[in-house]
Amino acid sequence: MRRTVTDGVHLAASLLTDYFYPDKIIIRMESSKDVTAGAVGLCTAFEGSRRIASGKLADVAAEAKRAIDHGEKGPVLIFDDETSQLIEVDFRGTEEDVLKRLTAPAHQQENIVPRGPGRPKLGVVAREVTLLPRHWEWLSSQPGGASIALRKLVEEARRVNAGKDRERQAREVAYRFLSAMAGNEPFFEEATRSLFAGNAERFKEMISGWPVDVRDHAAKLAAASFPGLAESE
Repeated sequence: MRRTVTDGVHLAASLLTDYFYPDKIIIRMESSKDVTAGAVGLCTAFEGSRRIASGKLADVAAEAKRAIDHGEKGPVLIFDDETSQLIEVDFRGTEEDVLKRLTAPAHQQENIVPRGPGRPKLGVVAREVTLLPRHWEWLSSQPGGASIALRKLVEEARRVNAGKDRERQAREVAYRFLSAMAGNEPFFEEATRSLFAGNAERFKEMISGWPVDVRDHAAKLAAASFPGLAESE
């Protein structure tokens, strides 16, 4: 049985499965869009294993362009500090050309998703969700109907699991960076196991012999998943 419900249901599904409904809940999700320069806040650039710049994208891209023009000794990669996704920058032409492309209105607008139907003040977006009949029956019997009931469930699950969600997201962000920058470093696999096991001391030990800039950035990203690591620095 299919019905259209508000945005945020994709989050509710995984949380509902674990905390509210042990039975199957199937959500159809749209694939996330790639991070683009226009959507980035702070970022960090590496030349090989050496960090060459951190800060706003325009400043970091300018420094990366200089490294390329001077004959870089390793691949130049720019990471979004919030997600660890790689940022693609067109380095053709002069430094001025690079910065002009980054600040062009078209570039800033290319990743904005039009808002779907719904009341403007709430920013409601319709999505498709598939649940078992008994789930729809229960949701429909709640005050306000299925949409309001799901919103309440999502908000409650977000409140209850806020700490765990932050830790999980921090581990995923750290792992994304590790996979891109440290896949060939010694003890990489053990470091990632320690990361997801929440073993701060073991993680710190496994990355201790890595290039200093890669090690420090990885520790910074992982700190939110085990605060003891940050405190021991």
